Amino acid sequence: MFRGVALVFCGACSFGVLSTFVKLAYKEGYNLGEVTGTQVFFGLIILWTIVLLRKLLGGKSNNTSFREKLKLVAMGTSTGLVSIFYYKCVQTVPASIAILLLMQFTWMSLLFDAIIKRKLPTITQVSMVFLILLGTALAGRLFAGNIPDFDLAGVGFGLLAALCYTFFLMINGGVGNNLHPSLKSALMLTGACIMVFSIFPPVFVVSGALLGGNLLKWGLLLALFGTVLPPLLYAYGIPKTGLGLSAILSAAELPVAVLMSSLVLHEEVWAMQWLGVAVILSAIVLSNISSVKKKHKHTAAVAA
Repeated sequence: MFRGVALVFCGACSFGVLSTFVKLAYKEGYNLGEVTGTQVFFGLIILWTIVLLRKLLGGKSNNTSFREKLKLVAMGTSTGLVSIFYYKCVQTVPASIAILLLMQFTWMSLLFDAIIKRKLPTITQVSMVFLILLGTALAGRLFAGNIPDFDLAGVGFGLLAALCYTFFLMINGGVGNNLHPSLKSALMLTGACIMVFSIFPPVFVVSGALLGGNLLKWGLLLALFGTVLPPLLYAYGIPKTGLGLSAILSAAELPVAVLMSSLVLHEEVWAMQWLGVAVILSAIVLSNISSVKKKHKHTAAVAA
């Protein structure tokens, strides 16, 4: 159990540092296409290398149809859009605000789930949405005397990233669950590469940009913390902790991103913003605490 908690928590922290790395890469003059492209490019190389090594070492192969693998590649295009929209948001909005916009996937997922199932959300779920929106308003300093002048286009890109992430979560659980995590991640990242490179052709591969500065460094860092570690850590950790506790632990991404923006980027983070972060985390905990209790009761019953 402790191992699963540690794995999921580390996966969330990995996601949390991404916006800071992207901001630093932008400060060195790299653009959206270079940052997003190098992330998926190196991530693809690392993940398919892991898949190949595992096969050479005699790892179990899964009997999965080509059609199902193709579905995973198609699903991966949504993660490519998440990266493009989120990193575009980070380009014009403070990193501490960009992560808040991405976290709106929590209530978006609830809304789409209610629409698809044609079932009204529970009081607990409605309360969670209210707390998340309240926390976002606090963290975005909307209740401050002087409302901050954020780039509206950047805010829009952040919400688009949250929407694409919502779609990804909705379709992710039902496909490729019998595959090894490394293969499933590699197939989805292949789709992400296709999406990113169709919008931003990978000219950095032939232009010499990779070896002419720090783009290689940022590409490897973003690939490691954004496309390699999180999916593998979650794949191994979530089965040990359960979905409820994993959702709570995954929320660590939010405070890590805000803390990194303050310590590394020296962005001004007000006490009101930390209060907003606390409110959002409370909403996530409250919405998942019942499933955690059910898992513990089930575990105790089995043990007895």
